[in-house]
Amino acid sequence: MRVTERDPKETGRDYAFRMLRENIISLELAPGSMLSEKELADELGLSRTPVREALIELTKGGAVEVFPQRGSKVALIDYHWVEEAYFMRNALECAVVESICGKLSDEQYNELEENVQLQKFYLDRHSPDKLLEMDDSFHQQLFQIAKKPHVYLLMGSMFIHFDRVRSMSLSVVKDIKIVSDHAAILEAIKNGEPEHAVRLMEKHLKRYKIDEADLRQEYPSYFRG
Repeated sequence: MRVTERDPKETGRDYAFRMLRENIISLELAPGSMLSEKELADELGLSRTPVREALIELTKGGAVEVFPQRGSKVALIDYHWVEEAYFMRNALECAVVESICGKLSDEQYNELEENVQLQKFYLDRHSPDKLLEMDDSFHQQLFQIAKKPHVYLLMGSMFIHFDRVRSMSLSVVKDIKIVSDHAAILEAIKNGEPEHAVRLMEKHLKRYKIDEADLRQEYPSYFRG
């Protein structure tokens, strides 16, 4: 498991949740992997209680399954969960881009443009982890500009299934379109074209459906059903 430093403001539970979530999405904790509270606690430098609380929280979104007397494991990817996450994300993100069209300040536009340029940099250098990080940051910035940062945070546990598919796509799909998608979405927002921006966002979020067959062929053991 890849472990980064704990933020001074993070509780033990929040830190454990963030680390588990990030490692599940990046597939460092692969679908079907067994999870030991004690081993996780030792690796994170925590007691078992915050780790247990984080695992319980992850079960609510279906990312982790708990088996009494046997332990926990990372859930296989269920496309029903992916579809639900897509439904929620599509509704919220389309509403966000529509609401901010034509309203970007120069500073906001420059920050988003810088993000897109960094995405191109990491795409060219085949750095899928950093590309995914910048991808997430781009979408989070849109919610912040729309003054809906807490909505973005609340979506976190529900989106793990969707995000695992995104993570796999960056490693498997040869013709990656997400950077050009983001550039086009940004231009539509800048130019005040809400209908165009919404269509572009819908197309962007639907790419996981195009990738499904490739992903199942590459990772057959990662999927349920």
